[in-house]
Amino acid sequence: MTFAALAQAPDRRRTEAGLLALALVIAVLGYACTGLSMTGRLPANLAGFTAIMFSVAWLPHLVLRRFADRADPLILPVTTLLTGLGLILLSRLDITYAAAPRLNMPQAAPGQLVWTGIGVAACMAVLILLRDHRWLQRYLYLTMAVALVMLMAPAFFPGDTFGAKRWIYLGPLSLQPGEFVKIAIAVFFAGYLTVNRNALALTGRRVLGVQLPPGRQLGPIFTIWAVSLLVLVFERDLGTSLIFFGVFVIMLYVATERTSWVLCGLLLAVVGAVAVGSLEPHVHGRVTAWLDPMAAFTPEGDRAGLSKQLGDALFSFGSGGITGTGLGQGRPEIVGFAGNSDFILTTVGEELGLAGVMAVVMLYALLAQRGLRVGLTSRDPFGKLLAVGLSSALVLQVFVVSGGVTGLIPLTGKALPFLAKGGSSLVANWVMVGLLLRISDTAQRRREPVGPPPRP
Repeated sequence: MTFAALAQAPDRRRTEAGLLALALVIAVLGYACTGLSMTGRLPANLAGFTAIMFSVAWLPHLVLRRFADRADPLILPVTTLLTGLGLILLSRLDITYAAAPRLNMPQAAPGQLVWTGIGVAACMAVLILLRDHRWLQRYLYLTMAVALVMLMAPAFFPGDTFGAKRWIYLGPLSLQPGEFVKIAIAVFFAGYLTVNRNALALTGRRVLGVQLPPGRQLGPIFTIWAVSLLVLVFERDLGTSLIFFGVFVIMLYVATERTSWVLCGLLLAVVGAVAVGSLEPHVHGRVTAWLDPMAAFTPEGDRAGLSKQLGDALFSFGSGGITGTGLGQGRPEIVGFAGNSDFILTTVGEELGLAGVMAVVMLYALLAQRGLRVGLTSRDPFGKLLAVGLSSALVLQVFVVSGGVTGLIPLTGKALPFLAKGGSSLVANWVMVGLLLRISDTAQRRREPVGPPPRP
């Protein structure tokens, strides 16, 4: 990049400020419209909501101006808008659940506001304290050891109502370690593949036009496959297992550019899914509900106690049509207790229609695209793979959640990033955003010229 081109380039932080202002306006107007639609008046805490969203938008922006002024200008505005939409939807659902005491649903929006503040603080802490992302490369095996302990810990705690074990309970608090493990495994895989990518990419024999990896190099993929199956068997957490294994295969392909690794990964994924889906009752039940979501509405299904959630969700999507019924005008309570977690997308589909769902999906796609672009522009292999891994984790989580509630794949029970209720998910995803911003700042600085501009 020449100095002339650099001088003519748009101010990244000025662009970011304009987009943050737009995201703030959308969030505040959406919150006000929801209150008017459901109660006939503006929400009593509209001023407080506006102040909180202003802080969520501008405090990280000010930190970026001071500590990472070359960072990508779109990542923070998209994240802020998704977080604002999540708070709007949770506030709207709280009103409905309060009017339906049979569901016994506590308010989710106030707690989500607190977790939003913690997540934003964690993002700013990453930007302030982590001045060079390559520092993470020094502690790869310690990171992976901690991640494995966190991944296995929920197996020793009670499961949820339907048997999945995702949480660690510490008194009145609960933590979902799988949300933080996805960051740790991305860091470890990025460092491991940076060191070993030549051995993984340049060895092996060609069979039927496909270069197969050598036997001794298949160890890592078999190990990760085995750990994923153990998570499925002992914790019955299909979503975490899919994300864990999927991130590794994607990063392996990016590091080696060998389709043989993808083929091996897909084959192992199919074998593991068939085996666990056939033998593990909890996973088998979700597969059964996915194969025939309307069976629960039959007399036989009702007597068998089959869950109606997926069928109700499909009815909600269908009733929304193209433009939806309008914020606050749907009936998300029919989905039950999961309406503010993995099934929160059904509220978007019913009240904002196909247009609203596509808008949300495009926001996720834009966030992932910017993360992958950070990986493409990064010149150090560790930063490149780390950005790809974090972006892949986001894409996979959105896919397994949205695919589950739309009937594309079996339900996984994971939280939809930034939208659904969940403090662990929200904090972990804001940490991911902080890491992507730090990597993008470093990558951009290395692309710019060093030294004073030449004299005319």
